[in-house]
Amino acid sequence: MSKIGKKSILIPAGVKVKITESVVKVIGSMGTLERDTKGYVKLDINENELTVSPKVDGRQGSAYWGLYRSLISNMINGVSNGFEKSLELQGVGYRAVGGGTKITLNLGYSHQIDFEAPQGITIEVVDQTRINIKGIDKTLVGQVAANIRKLRKPEPYKGKGVRYVGEVVKIKAGKTGAA
Repeated sequence: MSKIGKKSILIPAGVKVKITESVVKVIGSMGTLERDTKGYVKLDINENELTVSPKVDGRQGSAYWGLYRSLISNMINGVSNGFEKSLELQGVGYRAVGGGTKITLNLGYSHQIDFEAPQGITIEVVDQTRINIKGIDKTLVGQVAANIRKLRKPEPYKGKGVRYVGEVVKIKAGKTGAA
C-alpha cells in the first residue's frame, strides 16, 4: 500500500483538471501541463479533490500509484505557484550575464559559455554570482539547474564552481609540506 498514493490532492481555486482516458491535463493561471499515466492508475475528481488509485495490484501497482500521485500534485502546484531553483557561482571571475531564456557564463575556462533555456523556463540573473531558474514543470526546472551546475561542479579543494544555494561542499585538506 502506498503511503503517498493514499493522500488525496486538493485542487485550488483557479485550477482546472481534465481527465481523458489516461491523459491528465492541468490548466492554471501560470500555464498548462499534460501527462500520460499510461493506464497504471485510475483518477477520480470529487468537487475540489483528486484521488488516485492503482489499476494494477502488487508492488508495481503501488509504486506507480505513489509516483503518479506525486507527479500530478507537482503539476497542480506548478500551474498555480510555479517552481524555482537558485544557483550561486563561487570563484574569482565566475559570473553570469543576461536573463530571460539565454545567459552567458564565465566559469574560469578560456571561453564564455552561452546557455539557452528550454521553452517554459526563465532564467533570472539576480547579481553576477546568483541565478534563479523559474518554471511550472518541476522536473524541467530541476534538470536545467543540474545542467548549469554540471558546466562547472564545485571542486573539493577550494570550493570553486556552480552550486545550489545552501549546498554545503566539504573542503578537503590539500597536501601538507614537509616540515
